[in-house]
Amino acid sequence: MTHSGPDAGDRVALACPSCSDAGTTVHEVLKPGGQLTVRCTECDHVHKERYDPPRETTVDVIVSQGDESLAATVDAPVEETIETGDEFVVDTADALMQVRVTSIELDGDRRVDEATIEDIETIWTRAVDNVRVNVTVHPNDGTKDASRSIAVSVPGDYEFTVGETAEFADEEFEITGVQIRSDVDSYRFDKFDKDGDMVFAKDTKRVYARDVTSTAWSAW
Repeated sequence: MTHSGPDAGDRVALACPSCSDAGTTVHEVLKPGGQLTVRCTECDHVHKERYDPPRETTVDVIVSQGDESLAATVDAPVEETIETGDEFVVDTADALMQVRVTSIELDGDRRVDEATIEDIETIWTRAVDNVRVNVTVHPNDGTKDASRSIAVSVPGDYEFTVGETAEFADEEFEITGVQIRSDVDSYRFDKFDKDGDMVFAKDTKRVYARDVTSTAWSAW
């Protein structure tokens, strides 16, 4: 568990005697210590406050990246609530990774979509900072007999836009449709096929495209 206090420059939630009679506002820590010197970011009032950091605990995290799974841990406030679809940064043995929660495991192998940190045994996630996306490429003559599947590696925030041409090494194709991953609920539809429709790579299950590299494909 971690109980260290905030450092200068950190931001904490505190009541401001100048502008918040009830509730809290975001404060910047000017001077750390037993009593913090802080400045309210709402009204710039500087005052001293005692700050007790929230109690934290360590939770196991499994990160799925392609065909591999990595084990890691995170420290988080015990009262914090987490749910599927949330994203956070986790420090794995390989690198810092941006991940998205895909499942939450409680005691007894129970799986839920939402829980407080103190009740969680394992957080299951997938890496979304860099992803591999499957692309089905059709010949540009309109037939599907010679369709092929490729995979491209892109940053998670790469934009696949229907109607636009994408280039990856020797591959060049026009995007005709994008299918959304089943663990994503932030889009209105499961598949997009209208020009201008955009989906982030981290939310993409498969891209459908038309080859634009040549008028005829050689046999393979």
